[in-house]
Amino acid sequence: MKYLRYYLLSLVVIVVDQAVKLAVHEYMQMGPLGEIKIFGDWFKLHYTLNPGMAFGLEFGSEYGKIGLTLFRIIAVVAIGIYIYRMHCKGLHSGFLWCMALVLGGALGNVIDSTFYGVLLNNAAYVIDPPPFYPWFHGQVIDMFYLDIWEGEVPDYVPIIGGNYYSLWPIFNVADASIFTGVMIILIFQGKFFSKRTSEMQPPPYTAVEPEILPDTESPQEVQNF
Repeated sequence: MKYLRYYLLSLVVIVVDQAVKLAVHEYMQMGPLGEIKIFGDWFKLHYTLNPGMAFGLEFGSEYGKIGLTLFRIIAVVAIGIYIYRMHCKGLHSGFLWCMALVLGGALGNVIDSTFYGVLLNNAAYVIDPPPFYPWFHGQVIDMFYLDIWEGEVPDYVPIIGGNYYSLWPIFNVADASIFTGVMIILIFQGKFFSKRTSEMQPPPYTAVEPEILPDTESPQEVQNF
């Protein structure tokens, strides 16, 4: 039953993620007027709704939204099964802890997409009459705002020069958990998979000297012959 500890970490991520989202929804005003500065102008709390993917990216259209929600549900089930199977195969525990972070983050956003359209009345891409309203159309609550850079790229820069861009990811606890798990896997993949790789390699070849059988005939037997 040691594999349950990984699911416990996922549960902790889900609880923290949902607690922060509900607190932001309850006590913060949406948009720039409700911003709370944490570290200067570059890191703020900013209540916004994300109808699409992580870090403020959007997956447009009503059917894209329900497709993304269903994909998230399938991915969560697959990750949960994968963790159990990899634990049974003796994979490195560090890798399984990282996958637990990914599972918790993914499930945290699935809760938003599946239920928040009903519980918080924040459904996106709904037509009238709505075919699925408001289940599976909930928007994910984001709040951590990194205002890294915003401005016009100089004309001398190839391809993108002369255009206005903004680099300001907005994310939540679930997104951060997924990102952390994936980055740790990428950084320590050599350590996580080295044991499994060595176990799969055949043992090194060693030459075996031919066995020399002793002469069973005694000198007396030779003389009598």
